[in-house]
Amino acid sequence: KGQRLPLVLIPTTAGTGSEVTAVAIVTTGATTKMGVVAPQLFGDLALLDAELTLGLPPAITAMTGIDAMVHAIEAYTSAIKKNPYSDMLAREALRLLASNIETATHRGDDRDARQAMLLGACLAGQAFANAPVAAVHALAYPLGGHYHLPHGLSNSLMLPHVLRFNAAEAAPLYAELAELLVDPQRLSGDSESRCAQFISDIEQLIARLQLPTKLAKLDVPEADLPMLASDAMLQQRLLVNNPRPVSEADALALYRAAYA
Repeated sequence: KGQRLPLVLIPTTAGTGSEVTAVAIVTTGATTKMGVVAPQLFGDLALLDAELTLGLPPAITAMTGIDAMVHAIEAYTSAIKKNPYSDMLAREALRLLASNIETATHRGDDRDARQAMLLGACLAGQAFANAPVAAVHALAYPLGGHYHLPHGLSNSLMLPHVLRFNAAEAAPLYAELAELLVDPQRLSGDSESRCAQFISDIEQLIARLQLPTKLAKLDVPEADLPMLASDAMLQQRLLVNNPRPVSEADALALYRAAYA
């Protein structure tokens, strides 16, 4: 409520884009996280300095980078508020992130790659500030809340499965994004084929970044999957943005797909 002191925001990871959003995520209990949305959270100034990200370990670089890529992808397919401005931001963000995340991860002292990742994350933050994120984030939050998995890793674990689930509605949009990720010499066919290539390349990228891909490998008990699905349904703020409706049964099936 009310006004605040001047606010200058300086990110030290190329991930959330929080320096340009009105969103903060707060731990509200032992296992729950919720979003706070308020215009006072917009900074007066954001500074993107690659020097401040040079010491970021490879795994954290990869996780936060995938988080930013998810912001761009989900903004581009956001069901309610997708618009030409958010599309432009999302596409440029994904182009920057996809072409620099491996260099930033494996050659962390590359300042150009680090700066490109910061700009990509910032643009992705602006994209989802205008066209909010959806099911990938909704299913990631319970994983972070219950098992303290890093948010970017939680997104990475759920991303390929949610993309396949959404393809029934979003294939033409994923096909458009494929142009930013897939080698043009390999990209061919109709929108369904290009969508499949996009999802496959996302999975291959996650593998090259050496991130875990299965919940079973992260000490998530299989018996907890119904509880996670129930918790994901509490994230209606996000689920309403998904291009395909997600039921609790759908959420459970997605967690099972990510499990093993």
